[in-house]
Amino acid sequence: MPVKSLNLHLVSDSSGETVSSVARACQVQFEDVDVRQHQWWLIRTKGQALRVLDSIAATPGPVLYTVMDPAIRATLEDGFARIDVPYIPVMDPVLSTLSAVLDLPIRGKPGRQHVMDAEYFRRIEAMQFTVDHDDGQVIDGLEAADVVVFGVSRTSKTPTCMYLANRGLKAANVPVVPGIPLPERLLTLQGPLKVGLTREPRSLSDIRRNRLRMMNQSDGSAYANEETVREEVLEARRLFSRLGFPVIDVTRKSIEEAAAAILQLHADHKRRQKEDLSVLEDLSGYPT
Repeated sequence: MPVKSLNLHLVSDSSGETVSSVARACQVQFEDVDVRQHQWWLIRTKGQALRVLDSIAATPGPVLYTVMDPAIRATLEDGFARIDVPYIPVMDPVLSTLSAVLDLPIRGKPGRQHVMDAEYFRRIEAMQFTVDHDDGQVIDGLEAADVVVFGVSRTSKTPTCMYLANRGLKAANVPVVPGIPLPERLLTLQGPLKVGLTREPRSLSDIRRNRLRMMNQSDGSAYANEETVREEVLEARRLFSRLGFPVIDVTRKSIEEAAAAILQLHADHKRRQKEDLSVLEDLSGYPT
């Protein structure tokens, strides 16, 4: 049972994504604490700021905030001091350091990371590509993918690819099915990074068994049988090894951790491609 409780107020002039991520990363470092989050998003007027302060006064607790407008910040910070609650502007240390290093002023505009610019539309395009190429539905056009993920059933291929798409990568996933060879064209793709996902057989068997129960199907089928699953996983790993795919074991990894590993592999893959291109240019004497 939690031995302590805490009211934690998160205040943002935008979607709250940044301050929520910081709060989540910090909370998990403390055990036996019942944290009650109070979320206040899109706070951009003095009236909204005053209503937030009234609510914080009613349930006092630390405040994490990301507010850029100087007038709104002043209203909030005066109120935090009056209520006597600790408050932390989570972006200030980073912004101040970057401003000093770059010798440039901070613009102080809320929600700039959510502006519908080229990067935004690139992410939308990536998400559409990933939906279209989920679970091997479409193999045409995979040359345009940034990443192609392979794995047996229930190795978190789809959610991992959706996370990658939200980070701007066109990610397709292809199921590895026992007894069904993968099309040669998938194995010889030259552009995308190809990655294999795997999971410990016992864990995978349990996940598949739970999946069958949710679908009101018998959990005694070969699909969830641990020995069958073990052979399926081993065969997939042999395939990945033969083809030279990097392999990520997702047994004890969250979706975010698996995706972070793929993002690092993709960065290395792109760097190698640039180096290879540079070598070709040096050999030919002409840009390729």
